[in-house]
Amino acid sequence: MHTDSASITRLAAKQEITEVLYRYCRGLDRMDRALADTVWHPDGTADYGPDYRGSAAGFLDFVWPYHAQLAGHSHLVSHPLVEVDEGAGTAASETYVSVWLRTHPADGLVTDLFHRGRYVDRWSRRAGVWAIDHRAYVGDLYREVTRSPEAVAPPSGRRDDTDPSYEVFR
Repeated sequence: MHTDSASITRLAAKQEITEVLYRYCRGLDRMDRALADTVWHPDGTADYGPDYRGSAAGFLDFVWPYHAQLAGHSHLVSHPLVEVDEGAGTAASETYVSVWLRTHPADGLVTDLFHRGRYVDRWSRRAGVWAIDHRAYVGDLYREVTRSPEAVAPPSGRRDDTDPSYEVFR
């Protein structure tokens, strides 16, 4: 099998983009705003349907207080399909996302909210860095489950830089 330099460059770009997608999840789940801010270019935009349309920084401003008031959350991305136009320094991707959100106990119950959808992103490489120019979130499935707090195992992860992962990612 012959691998040319264009193929290697394209594969490297796809891996860099995939790692940005992972960084987005880490930034939200660890409540690491500085990390989340690296996912979009400064002039990037976000379309999350009727709830938010505007700048990417504005989206993070919008979603941050909501996530902060939750007991916990986990974002998982999978199946990234990435097409790169290395000559133009642009790319497009569709990535599946599963989001679990847990409320604090209220009225003796906790609620878990499950979202499944896709991130449809347009990318560009500027100054050697791949980041999102525009994201459209496409929601596919939603489920809400309410239960007693005793039925929920306590988490061992933390939503800040005291999480064990920061011991290895510094």
